[in-house]
Amino acid sequence: MENSEKLKNSKEVIAYLAERFPLCFVATGEAKPLKIGIFQDLAERLAEDPKVSKTLLRTALRQYTSSWRYLHGLKPGMSRVDLDGNVCGELTQEHIDHAKGTLKESKEKVFGARKDKPAAARKPKPRPRKVDPANLSVEQNVKVLLGKSPVPATIKEVTRDDVQVELKTGMSVRVKFDHLIL
Repeated sequence: MENSEKLKNSKEVIAYLAERFPLCFVATGEAKPLKIGIFQDLAERLAEDPKVSKTLLRTALRQYTSSWRYLHGLKPGMSRVDLDGNVCGELTQEHIDHAKGTLKESKEKVFGARKDKPAAARKPKPRPRKVDPANLSVEQNVKVLLGKSPVPATIKEVTRDDVQVELKTGMSVRVKFDHLIL
């Protein structure tokens, strides 16, 4: 019964493909460039296989071919392989350049442009100081956290539980102490 259990995610599908087609897919190490249109070949070979849905197969194949190890393996002189490991064409320079660009973009998304920024720019900004309610006074200038941005305001009234402030726009707002910063 375990053999007919449906695969649940891309990782399981990729492991299954590496098991079924070891001359084409690899679970670890540098991946081989795949034949263009290999999804159709997979769909035909696995049509009667109850473990794999076409939707999950397509998702897993997309994940496999966009992985860093796959993109890294697309180099000049490499040949594409079919499901049985047979050579079925050389990689074109266009495909190699596309893979390099995709890999670079993907790594930049993960690591950001840290290399381009000076160390001082990467340091976290100091957090604004919260106010001490005992030190607040009417007409004192403060900033009020509205959403994520601090807005300049002037204290108009201080009560036991909160503060009434007037924003620079003229709007009057009552806020809790923890929404004020210096």
